[in-house]
Amino acid sequence: MIDPRRLRILRAAADHRTVTAAAAALYLTPSAVSQQLAALEQETGHVLLTRSGKGVRLTAAGEILLEHANEVLAQLERAEAELAAYAGGNAGEVTVAAFATGIAEVLAPAIGRLAGTHPGIRVRVKDAEGDESLPLVLDGEADVALAVEYRGAPREGDRRLARVPLYAEPFDAVLHAGHALAQEPEVGLASLADADWIAPYPGNPCHDMVLLACELAGFDPRLVHSSDDFRAVVALAGAGAGVALVPRSALRGIELKDVVVRPVAGPAAFRRVFAAVRRGAEEHPLIRPVLSALAAAARGLSAPGG
Repeated sequence: MIDPRRLRILRAAADHRTVTAAAAALYLTPSAVSQQLAALEQETGHVLLTRSGKGVRLTAAGEILLEHANEVLAQLERAEAELAAYAGGNAGEVTVAAFATGIAEVLAPAIGRLAGTHPGIRVRVKDAEGDESLPLVLDGEADVALAVEYRGAPREGDRRLARVPLYAEPFDAVLHAGHALAQEPEVGLASLADADWIAPYPGNPCHDMVLLACELAGFDPRLVHSSDDFRAVVALAGAGAGVALVPRSALRGIELKDVVVRPVAGPAAFRRVFAAVRRGAEEHPLIRPVLSALAAAARGLSAPGG
């Protein structure tokens, strides 16, 4: 008989690719993770992982078991949801991991909505960049992720997660007010090929979107300044330090001193935002209202073309 607790450990090892990282995510010691994986191999009679100095990798047998593990763990989430519904689970805490703009634009309004419709649900917020929230959900540290599409993100059909699309928004060009293109109604990115650029750090999904947008425009941007804080990005553009691409909603509430904001001419980069939970948990009586409130708060935020 396979212990389902060990299936969670196998999935964590597959997700994090090292025993040490999987142990940290599960709040276990590396030796405990290694012991549980070894026990799982004994239970199944197969070698499930290959180990090297750089980490671990699933064998063919491990990949087969992981597919079943995703189904088993999703079914356990469904069982918990149904039991909670049976018990009338209309009061409790839901942890939502979200990036800063998503908190301001969607999560905060959703919390206000829930206070009126489901006062027994307490939402606990974790500030997490768009690429950090999904691992938090998969590792069980959060119940809901407010996330963005990014390079390397779990695909839409990933069997570990259930998604709710929320909104899509374009990136706008931010230029110094004295820039030669500041009076144009829109800006072609190719015209900024020789400029210094301000962008988030590598690993931030918006960093990838800036690189992709410029690549589609035919150039590699000269990244000179880095900040994950869009207020800092706008301030640097206002000081004439460079140009930037910023998600439209991230500009709301920022003092646009000495800068102009222009839409991008031609195909624009879009940030696509969605909510995600562990598959099987979407019908949990505490989580379902949160997802509905997030979807309601996001209505009207999508820009044309998104």
